Amino acid sequence: MSTPLNAEDIAQAIESLAASIRERHPDEALTIIGIRSRGDEVAERLCTLLATDDRELNFGTLDISLYRDDFEHLRENPKLQGSDIDCPIDGALVILVDDVLFTGRTIRAALDALSDYGRPSKVELAVLIDRGHREMPIQADFVGISLATERLDHVVVSLEGTDGEDKVLVTPRA
Repeated sequence: MSTPLNAEDIAQAIESLAASIRERHPDEALTIIGIRSRGDEVAERLCTLLATDDRELNFGTLDISLYRDDFEHLRENPKLQGSDIDCPIDGALVILVDDVLFTGRTIRAALDALSDYGRPSKVELAVLIDRGHREMPIQADFVGISLATERLDHVVVSLEGTDGEDKVLVTPRA
C-alpha cells in the first residue's frame, strides 16, 4: 500500500480546480453540486475558495445510490445519505464534483439523478483525481490530479471532514 498524496497535495489540487473554474467562468453564476460521499466535501472546499469572487454561487449535494447500475455497493454501504439541492437547476451552469473519476459509471448515475432536479444550461465535471480506465465516454472538464494506476488498483481517498485526515492510498491488486 502506498500513499501517493498527502494533505498538502490535496489542498493544492483543490486550489488548482478553483483556479481553472475561475479562468473558464470568471463572472458567471455557478451551481456546485458534490456527489456523496467525498465529492460533496471537495465541492464544499471549492465553494469556499470560489466564494471570494463576486458571483452568484450555489451549493448542493447529490446522493446517486439509487441511480447506480451496480447495486452491489448497497450491500457494502446500505446507508442512503440523501440529496440536498435547494437552488433551481433549470438553466443553471452546474459544476458536478467528485473525488475520483474511474470508469465513468458514477458520473453517468449522477447525470441521471441531476436530471430529476431540472435541466441545467450546461453541466461540467470537476474531479479531485482522474485515474483513467474509462468504461463510458465521460471525461472531466477540470482535473486536480491525474493519477497513473493499474486497472485493478484500489484508490482510497480520505478527507478531513469525512475520515479525519486528507490522504490518498493506492493498493495494488495481485
